[in-house]
Amino acid sequence: MRFGKVIGRVVLSQHDSSLRSGRWLLVAPMGRREFADLSKAGMGDEPSLVVYDNLGAGEGDIIGFTEGGEAMLPFDPPMPVDATNAVIVDQIQFI
Repeated sequence: MRFGKVIGRVVLSQHDSSLRSGRWLLVAPMGRREFADLSKAGMGDEPSLVVYDNLGAGEGDIIGFTEGGEAMLPFDPPMPVDATNAVIVDQIQFI
């Protein structure tokens, strides 16, 4: 699982009917540098990606997402999804 900040939403004119209950989010992956300064989160060097979301994350939220084969596991039968939102982060504590 990786973490990222939701920086936008993708709107589709056509989509698979089995994915109707979710949304597509534009997510900027977060690394060590972005976690050190959360005010700049979402401005990393990695390219943004599109993540399927059925949990209700919104713009500005930090989420945990899975990629690859693990991203298809919540669907029966498996759907062609590259990344899926697995968690919405409530708070972050550094100890």
